[in-house]
Amino acid sequence: MKSFLLLSRASGADGVTLPSFLLLDKEQVASLSYRGGLHKPTFFSIIYTMSEYFSMSEFKKTALVLGAGGFIGSHMIKKLRAEGYWIRGVDLKRPEFSETEAHEFVQGDLRDLNTVRRCIRFAGYRGNYYHSILDKFIEPFDEIYQFAADMGGAGFVFTGENDANIMHNSVQINLNVLEAQKQLNNIKEVNKTKIFYSGSACMYPEHNQLDPENPDCREESAYPANPDSEYGWEKLFSERLYFAYHRNYGIPVRVARYHNIFGPEGTWQGGREKAPAAICRKVAELPEEGGTVEVWGDGLQTRSFLFVDECVEATRRLMDSDFIGPVNIGSEEMVTINQLVDAAARVAGKTVEKQHKLDAPLGVRGRNSNNDLIREKLGWDYSQTLEEGIRKTYHWIESQMLIQETTDKLLQRV
Repeated sequence: MKSFLLLSRASGADGVTLPSFLLLDKEQVASLSYRGGLHKPTFFSIIYTMSEYFSMSEFKKTALVLGAGGFIGSHMIKKLRAEGYWIRGVDLKRPEFSETEAHEFVQGDLRDLNTVRRCIRFAGYRGNYYHSILDKFIEPFDEIYQFAADMGGAGFVFTGENDANIMHNSVQINLNVLEAQKQLNNIKEVNKTKIFYSGSACMYPEHNQLDPENPDCREESAYPANPDSEYGWEKLFSERLYFAYHRNYGIPVRVARYHNIFGPEGTWQGGREKAPAAICRKVAELPEEGGTVEVWGDGLQTRSFLFVDECVEATRRLMDSDFIGPVNIGSEEMVTINQLVDAAARVAGKTVEKQHKLDAPLGVRGRNSNNDLIREKLGWDYSQTLEEGIRKTYHWIESQMLIQETTDKLLQRV
């Protein structure tokens, strides 16, 4: 017998309150119509057969983005939408700096297993997280992008004050995602959902990053393991967790190790911002003639930084490939932190002096992406210079500061 999906937001003419989603057979639909419950078009949205409801879309694929309110997650949603995906985004918070482009956005806590179990169930293109649908009418997503984590810049990661939360929260999310997907695969007797996990270069051993001029961040250099932070240890454990579920349960996974991703719409104040945003903000706060900014450490520590658009492009290539990783996604343009300050000063057109805070938290002495493997496996390489990315980021942060200043002045008048 055919089942029909009734989508409703109102009460029928006879006072019968119809929930937003009803599964009805042909006789039930006729009965409601006869009683007057469906005689006015304002009382219901539309009735579809279940097969019509799932096939009516012109979307290319379905994607679930976890950490969708964050920096990289919100950029990934824009990319996927432009490619024709239907997207559900999930996070504790909505994006701070722009409206989400997800077709459905759920504010939920991914540390809760029941929340994750509901998130990974796709039941049609109209958005349905808040409605109960029978197992036989739901499907797994085609792809999951897992960006959700408890993280921040050096001031958050390296003080030691947040270690327990960093490890507990991020590991709990990853355990929930994999276990919930395994359970759904067993229910549906399929194993099609490809899961991307955003790892980090922070998992590389400290002893390979002592020389700021010659750090070793080749993928095979990860062992013997010795990350310099609990954040790095968590990232190392979690990537092993994804590979274990791949080996034991056949779940398709892709794992990347990100190297300092930056760009517009990233956190730029409050203590969790990373070096490019923090330095752009400090320079933007100076008067037009310039001045002095505080630099953590002696400024000779080295890093590479990758613009967010290039990160998203490389991640999509990895997902579309047969290569599971782990693989570095980063830039090989290594600079000192002093040189990063100089780049921001040039973009701003200001004369900037540096005051070094030698007792500040620093991380490793040197880090730079090695892109040999990603060039070989995916044919991808970074193309944008650091200064190009800093220019875009600096002007965006400058605009945010102006918005904040204007808002504060308006509030003072109230």
